[in-house]
Amino acid sequence: MSNITKNLRKLREAKGLSQEKLARLADVANNTIIKIEAGKNQNPTLDTLKKVSKALEVSVDELIK
Repeated sequence: MSNITKNLRKLREAKGLSQEKLARLADVANNTIIKIEAGKNQNPTLDTLKKVSKALEVSVDELIK
């Protein structure tokens, strides 16, 4: 399991967000969040990382470290 897989789930749950709610906040497809958390998308685009980290109010570094 990659760091982004673990971190995304941990950060999302800490904010009390569902995958669907995070996807809406980040303006990305719900499927994108599901695939990243499931480890099926190990290399999301920088644009996706920026949107997701902004929605979670963390830095991209914090999301991928």
